[in-house]
Amino acid sequence: MSSSPAEAYAAAKSRVARPHLTEFTAGLPFQLDGFQRAACDALEEGHGVLVCAPTGAGKTVVGEFAVHLALAQGLKCFYTTPIKALSNQKYADLVARHGESAVGLLTGDTSVNGDAQVVVMTTEVLRNMIYAGSRNLDQLGYVVMDEVHYLADRFRGAVWEEVILQLPPHVALVSLSATVSNAEEFGDWLVTVRGDTTVVVDEHRPVPLWQHMMVGNRLLDLFTLTGGTETPGAELRVDPDLVRQTRELDRQSATAVWDRGRRSRGAPPPRRVGFRPPSRTTVIDRLDRDGLLPAITFVFSRNGCDAAVGQCVRSGLRLTTEDDVAEIRRVIEKHTGDLPQADLGVLGYWEWREGLERGIAAHHAGLLPAFKETVEELFVKGLVRCVFATETLALGINMPARTVVLERLVKYNGEAHVELTPGEYTQLTGRAGRRGIDVEGHAVVVWQPGVDPERVGGLASTRTYPLRSSFRPGYNMAINLVARLGVQRARELLEMSFGQFQADRSVVGLARRIERNDETLAGYAASMQCHLGDFAEYAGLRRKVSDREKALSRQGASDRRVASAEALRALRPGDVIAVPSGKRSGLAVVIDPGLDGDDDPRPLVLSEDRWAGRLSTADFPTPVAALGHIRLPRNLDVRSPRGRRDLASTLRNTGIQAPAPARRRGGNTHDDPELATLRRALRAHPCHGCDDREAHARWGERYHRLSRDTEQIRQKVRATTHSLARSFDRIRALLAERGYVVPGADGEAAVTEHGERLARLWGESDLLAAECLRHGVWENLDPPELAAVVSALVYESRRDNGPVPRVPTGPVSDALADTVRLWSELEADERRHRIDRTREPDLGFAWPVHRWARGESLAQVLAAAEQNGHELSAGDFVRWCRQVLDLLDQIAGVVGRSTPFGQVAREAAASVRRGVVAAGMV
Repeated sequence: MSSSPAEAYAAAKSRVARPHLTEFTAGLPFQLDGFQRAACDALEEGHGVLVCAPTGAGKTVVGEFAVHLALAQGLKCFYTTPIKALSNQKYADLVARHGESAVGLLTGDTSVNGDAQVVVMTTEVLRNMIYAGSRNLDQLGYVVMDEVHYLADRFRGAVWEEVILQLPPHVALVSLSATVSNAEEFGDWLVTVRGDTTVVVDEHRPVPLWQHMMVGNRLLDLFTLTGGTETPGAELRVDPDLVRQTRELDRQSATAVWDRGRRSRGAPPPRRVGFRPPSRTTVIDRLDRDGLLPAITFVFSRNGCDAAVGQCVRSGLRLTTEDDVAEIRRVIEKHTGDLPQADLGVLGYWEWREGLERGIAAHHAGLLPAFKETVEELFVKGLVRCVFATETLALGINMPARTVVLERLVKYNGEAHVELTPGEYTQLTGRAGRRGIDVEGHAVVVWQPGVDPERVGGLASTRTYPLRSSFRPGYNMAINLVARLGVQRARELLEMSFGQFQADRSVVGLARRIERNDETLAGYAASMQCHLGDFAEYAGLRRKVSDREKALSRQGASDRRVASAEALRALRPGDVIAVPSGKRSGLAVVIDPGLDGDDDPRPLVLSEDRWAGRLSTADFPTPVAALGHIRLPRNLDVRSPRGRRDLASTLRNTGIQAPAPARRRGGNTHDDPELATLRRALRAHPCHGCDDREAHARWGERYHRLSRDTEQIRQKVRATTHSLARSFDRIRALLAERGYVVPGADGEAAVTEHGERLARLWGESDLLAAECLRHGVWENLDPPELAAVVSALVYESRRDNGPVPRVPTGPVSDALADTVRLWSELEADERRHRIDRTREPDLGFAWPVHRWARGESLAQVLAAAEQNGHELSAGDFVRWCRQVLDLLDQIAGVVGRSTPFGQVAREAAASVRRGVVAAGMV
């Protein structure tokens, strides 16, 4: 397309003004979108940038331009990601573009060329560098924070804010985020803490997304245009035909009958005949016929993902050609060639490989890392065309598909089954549509009875995904901040966090309400002024009188209930009583006293008008007494009309008369000295004789109610303002009690030797690990025993209600008991200081890792774990072993690698780092 002379001149001027961007775009096979160019322009002009764009929009181009700038300017660039898989992926991309010598990789278990000019790393690695004062921070010019919206993660999100707050001011920060609805608020905070930051928001999907529902084997559009495609200004709405069809199916399912038929001996029981959702094979086959593969099907269950692959394989489904299979085998060999042959069977390798060769795979956190990497590469290459995945796939690695399928709109969040939120739905379906490959993406919800298309339409059309800070100070953060900045500057830094920024913004609206309420209160106070005296004081006396009367009334009601219950307990069968009020008032005869344990009695009675039923203390405002007694017939059946009639006749013929109802007293108001004193003070007050007393009193009551509400708002503001700094102070107080910080010579807090150890321990149970090292409870253990004991601080069972795990006897059992004892003491202190409690040590991985460290085979270890009631997948076993390795390496570094205990920690790490655990580690 030709451009005008003016446009050509502007483009030439831009190329001259931004030579680095011109050079960068010359090597790209595509033109930059408007939001990409705006962000890159700002970056070359020296601004930090925040880019918020949908998944797959191409925002990582901005991060790659930051890498280009760093290389061109002779500066360093750190490219941070939230997960190792994404780090590995980005490392491979940058190596392909800039060469191995220019790019490094640092993750928890991998270190490649860490001194390179460009280093890809997990965000935690950069945080640790900052606290350690690493030399690698020298000459740092740019930091790219990919997936920066991870700062909302309640477990790891604080790390992102720690980095943003503590990076040197001269470092340009490139923040890349999914679309969030409060991008401007996040941008305002970045401007506050990092200086000049350009916010670039783009909500346009480069590949349009079409929404569908699969009803049976029919693929139907979720939305339709009002008035048709030819109507100007037509709007999308949920297709009324779809709603009508699904409601009819819902009705049929609700009224479905049991298919009894003629059953032969041994036949299965009758089943309900109704709607059946399509099988997974049917769904994939339909998508394949419609040209909608590759597809990701989100199942929300690891076992469900594996079972889905098995179902498709058993059905004979094949999505690959012979040439595809040859390439698939080559990729499999590349990633799994170093796996021990003896372990392939227990790893499920052959079944997994069979699925891949058919173009079908599962992807979840329980997979072996090598298996996951293989699936990811094959899917990106288009060789695996159907992946069944848990939602973790949507949170990180770049695996876009043409179609995303949601089997259910409910997932288990670790505590309960909850419905998907609009933000989660958007995040999952955002994987559909590959830029540069697909003309459009597709999201498919598999319909089941009870699923309302209107609700699906609400999920699909709602764009509310606010970013909420999860920042909270912890022990390691607190001790590092004190060591680097001192107490006062640490408190100031916490006050600058996004969490406090959001809290303070929420206070602004509350402060305005308080201000308006104060103005209104001043008006109420003027309206209740009395020329005879202080009416506010008089109104206070009236409230005290009223409060005392209510208290006495409540006490009187309680006393009467107790007395009524005692009187009912004294009744016997045949006693004649009077029911004082209500529909059943009059004489009644007791048939059964209704005494049942310690509960209030509920006697069964028959009234004069033949009603039979149970009464309670609520039917007797005053204690009941027997007025007489009659003999009950033997074998009386109150359900018999004749029996009720005869007994009612006998009751009426006794001649007993029901007494007049007693007046209920309103409590001991006449006998209470406190109430009498208050009433005397009220009558003696000058305002008691005012002619306008009741009008003033109405204004006084309004004043009191509004004043009470305003004080509640003030308390909320006090709890919100400086909340993070107060949490930091409570943590610091506990650390001081335990000797991790002490007053320094200059009056500033000083970190002790134990505190320096804590500063180098990273993890959820950092202080507990430091306490165990301090008290020496892990010493005198051999390497396998140490691996078993430290596993309790990192492992977390997937089930809270599983059997009590067995642990090795002897030194391991003793050390674990001491560890749990120290945790109990720490938890009590945390409760006293009102600090978030450290998680209780979980002993469920002690036996498996102990056996592994002793040299047992993977098959033996996993079989023993299953017998112990804690079944582990091979992927989970490797993941937990690597976390144990991380803690063992930290311990060795903290105590000194050359010390005897440090040597044991190193040997323990070496004994764990073998076989499938070591595969793929660098």
